[in-house]
Amino acid sequence: MPITTLSSREFNQDASGAKKAATNGPVFITDRGQPRHVLLSIEDYRRLAGAPRSIADALAMADEAQTELEPPRVMIGVGPADLD
Repeated sequence: MPITTLSSREFNQDASGAKKAATNGPVFITDRGQPRHVLLSIEDYRRLAGAPRSIADALAMADEAQTELEPPRVMIGVGPADLD
């Protein structure tokens, strides 16, 4: 994936060229020689951002059939003397 670097001036003078370059890979836009922005195709952006998920989906276990959880039984209100 080629990376294209353009100065802010070059970007302003040829925005359509920058968009064409973004179809092949990211376009770094510099300001005073330092990268400041990145232009991406929407496909690359969506791949990087991932699909939106609800909080329930994010917390759901992917394969709960393989999860073994046996919490210990808790006796509320029972002290050590009551267990003998």
